[in-house]
Amino acid sequence: MSLSVVLSLFLAHLGIGIAFTLILVSREAGVKFFRFNAGLAAILIATALAFRFDPSLAAAEAALVIYWATIGRMFTRIRTAILAAAVFAGAIAIVLQALVVSASWTPPTRALTVASFLSSAALLGGACTAMVLGHWYLILPSMHVSHLQAIVKVHIASMVVRVVVVAAAVFMAIATWRPGLGPSFRYYITSVGGIFFWQRVLFGLAGPALLSYLTWETAKIRSTQSATGILYVDFFTVVVGEMLAKYIVLATRVPV
Repeated sequence: MSLSVVLSLFLAHLGIGIAFTLILVSREAGVKFFRFNAGLAAILIATALAFRFDPSLAAAEAALVIYWATIGRMFTRIRTAILAAAVFAGAIAIVLQALVVSASWTPPTRALTVASFLSSAALLGGACTAMVLGHWYLILPSMHVSHLQAIVKVHIASMVVRVVVVAAAVFMAIATWRPGLGPSFRYYITSVGGIFFWQRVLFGLAGPALLSYLTWETAKIRSTQSATGILYVDFFTVVVGEMLAKYIVLATRVPV
């Protein structure tokens, strides 16, 4: 297992996740918001490509750069289609990444790996975009709070999906283990090495679940600054959790 593979997967998932969530944000956020986030996503994907080249990911990068370059300048009517094309190419890249990583695994585990990678991208993108949008209220204080509430809902939904996928992966890993297949995942999570799994659960699932709920409660009372502060911590915990998840899936063959 190589650190470059972990970083490549993480950066690609974060970049594609941000691009995906931009489709769900209202145009009221302004040209600069979309330009900033599209540029951030493009930089993340470009860095992922530097670690490990992927034709599908390169196609997503090309479409995203075109989208970024035309925001507020040209192609207004088809700009959403350009972004959608970038997300579609990115989703294909993520699916192919999952299939390559799980090439020698059982079909159910391969399917869970695809679901794990896609849900990881959605969670990372939702957390990052929600954090940036919350901060954007300092730039556009007149923006309606419903936009922040909407993206927080997306973040919570992606959090729920991520928890379900991880729970299914852990259950399958434990239930399908047979003697002669090597150390069981049950043994792994109760051993010293299992500390990475429990950190992944604490920082990547339990932490964001609590923090996203607190964000929703503060957004409901229109306290955008408090919500943004919580979202900064939330994004940090999601990043830690998903980095650990990438390490664990490569080390144990369990797509948590």
